[in-house]
Amino acid sequence: MQKIESFGEMLRKLREENEMPLRKLAAQLDLDQSTLRKIERKERNANSDQKEKNAKIFKVSKKDLQVNFLSDKVAYELLEEEFGVESLQVAEEKVKY
Repeated sequence: MQKIESFGEMLRKLREENEMPLRKLAAQLDLDQSTLRKIERKERNANSDQKEKNAKIFKVSKKDLQVNFLSDKVAYELLEEEFGVESLQVAEEKVKY
């Protein structure tokens, strides 16, 4: 089974591939280094503004970042819910309908 990459993991991968130090990216995003580190470690969620800035900084598709970002939001929202998986399945059926 293939591991699905979170937004934070995707961000860290982009940063490392571009040989960009954490402090430099944090400065470009107007973030604390510790906050960026938490986003990369999935300890904190990024916001929409940070997603937009990352797309520009790394010259990547906004769509790819948006899909990854939104999937994290949905997953984290349902993670603690007792019927989260079932709710997601019903939502998927509603979207298909």
